Amino acid sequence: MAEPAAHSGLGIPRAGLAVSLRGVTKVYDNGVAALGPLDLDVRKGEFVSLLGPSGCGKSTALRLIAGLSAPTSGSVSVVQASDGARIGFVFQEPTLMPWASVRENVRLPLKLSRVPAAQAAMRVGAALARVGLADFADAFPRELSGGMKMRVSLARALVTDPDILLMDEPFAALDEITRFRLNNDLLALWRSLNKTVIFVTHSVFESVYLSQRVIVMTARPGRIGAEFRIEAPEPRAEEFRTSADYAGYCRRVSGALAPSYQGPSVR
Repeated sequence: MAEPAAHSGLGIPRAGLAVSLRGVTKVYDNGVAALGPLDLDVRKGEFVSLLGPSGCGKSTALRLIAGLSAPTSGSVSVVQASDGARIGFVFQEPTLMPWASVRENVRLPLKLSRVPAAQAAMRVGAALARVGLADFADAFPRELSGGMKMRVSLARALVTDPDILLMDEPFAALDEITRFRLNNDLLALWRSLNKTVIFVTHSVFESVYLSQRVIVMTARPGRIGAEFRIEAPEPRAEEFRTSADYAGYCRRVSGALAPSYQGPSVR
C-alpha cells in the first residue's frame, strides 16, 4: 500500500498520522458502489466519528482500515510504530462464544497469537479491570446484560494493546441509560490509554458527545459531505451533554445530514 506523503491533505505531518485514506473507492462484486472516492486523515490519539445514513460506507471504511477488505482503488495507509501498528475492532454485536467464560472470551486474541499463559492472564485481568468486569471473569455470556456483553467485547479488543480502536456502532442496540454510561466509560478509557479511536454511529448526539471531529458522510457511494470539529472542554461529562454548546453542535451536525445541505465542508 502506498505511504502517505510527508504532509497529509489536512496539513498533518506524517509523524502525527495514524490512518490515511487517499482516493479510496469500494465497488462490490454485485456492482454496488459503496464508497468513495474518500480522502481521510486521522491523527494519532484522535477520537473521530463517522456519521451518515445507512449504506453510506461507514462500516466499509472501517473494514478497509482494518485490512478485512481491500479497496477497489486508492490507498489505505496505517502509519506503523517500530513494532507495527495493532488494530482492535469492536463490532455492533458482541459476538461472544457462549460456551466460554468472560475470561476465555477476552483471552481469545492472545491465544490465537500464542501469548504465554502467564502473560496472557495478566493482560486479561488488566483489560477486564479497565472495563469494570474484574468480578465477572468466570461468568458466561448468558449471565450478562447487553451492556456487560459489550464491555467484554471492548476488553477483548483492548487486551492486545492496540494503537487504533475501530468501533462499528457498538452501543446501537443498548438502552439510552446504558448507552450514556458506556459513552462516559469509553471517553475515560480513551483519555487514560491515549488510543486512536474511529467510531461509527447513526446517532448525532453520540457523535458530538464523544468526538473531537465528526465526519458526516453522504449517501452511497459514501464521501465526506461535512466535517465538524467539536471544541469542548475536557474532560467531558453531563455538564457538556446538557449545555447550549452541545445543543448547537448537534443542530449543525443534524443540518449536515439533510439532503439539501449546501454548507461548507469544514466547520
